[in-house]
Amino acid sequence: MTDTARDEGQDAVNDSARTPVVIVDDVKVDYRVLATGKRLGAGASRLFERGRATKTVQALKGVSFIAYENESIGVIGSNGSGKSTLMRAITGLTPVTSGAVYAKSRPSLLGVGAALMNELSGERNIILGGLAMGLSRKEIESQFEEIVDFTGIRDFIDMPMRTYSSGMSARLKFAIATAKEHEILIVDEALSVGDRRFQRKSEARIRAIREAAGTVFLVSHSMRSIRDTCSRVIWIEKGVLMMDGDTDEVVKAYEKSQNS
Repeated sequence: MTDTARDEGQDAVNDSARTPVVIVDDVKVDYRVLATGKRLGAGASRLFERGRATKTVQALKGVSFIAYENESIGVIGSNGSGKSTLMRAITGLTPVTSGAVYAKSRPSLLGVGAALMNELSGERNIILGGLAMGLSRKEIESQFEEIVDFTGIRDFIDMPMRTYSSGMSARLKFAIATAKEHEILIVDEALSVGDRRFQRKSEARIRAIREAAGTVFLVSHSMRSIRDTCSRVIWIEKGVLMMDGDTDEVVKAYEKSQNS
């Protein structure tokens, strides 16, 4: 038996002992766009687009992989590579053109932006955001102080969110969204906000979610965050899955491609 065959056989044994939580099977996502590159609108806006040249853009070109329980998976690639489209397809927010996504439970995309209201205080938004995620009032009350301490914005918690900086708002959003236990959590660039101390706290929170038998996808341009947080990395480029494997190996290949 060759070393390659032996390794593949061992991988098959290891995979059979793990619990799949997300299966992405040959997923393709196409967008119709104007010839200028602008995506087609909906409703009345289409009246102004009739007769204009359109084209189809393939955002994802047959991506397949399996994510297992208790994995922290980094998702990397250059701008416009299809990372966010892939994550939205996994959550069901973006319909796939062909292929399929199977998930053990409904994936949660980090962010409760729709529930946060600029005119309300941080305190009110914690309550509103928690309720939007399905937490009870009792659960929110029991975690309120921890959420506030995590954000580091206690002095501003009674002020309306319109007075917050973008970093403060992002930290509050992260703290609210990770207050709930998630079986499958997708974090898109959230760790890039705040100072180094907050980033370390965020990474520790992600690890805690993973250790609680959750599966985490981290989309980031920060290779340091990817290396510190992820046990596996998926590299997407122009809608194609370039690599899927050990964090150091994939990150090194990606960085080499960016520098060449």
